[in-house]
Amino acid sequence: MANHQEKPTTPPPPPQPEGGVARPRLPGGGSAHGGSAGYPNPPDAAIPDAATLRDQWRFAVRQYSRWYSHAWGTAILAGAAFFALGWLVKGSNPLPSRSEPQHDANSKSVAKEEN
Repeated sequence: MANHQEKPTTPPPPPQPEGGVARPRLPGGGSAHGGSAGYPNPPDAAIPDAATLRDQWRFAVRQYSRWYSHAWGTAILAGAAFFALGWLVKGSNPLPSRSEPQHDANSKSVAKEEN
């Protein structure tokens, strides 16, 4: 048996574009004007009509409302989870304002025994 190892093959590099060196298109890099800065979503060349702006505004309001309601839902769920965790760790109601005043009952009984 011959002990030979096969050389792993690497894929060939992508072909270079015409004109020399390939430059990555990064936001903000390149030139000072916005035309060839390489933004993935370049600004509009002209001001859109009113119907398009209205549709974009409605979409933005719906998105914000969805994110806002999701944030409140997450906060409420996290609060309930931490309350339950506190209840499990403590063994009773973790909110001191809602618990029965046990220290007052003990101090009153101790005061009665002293008299």
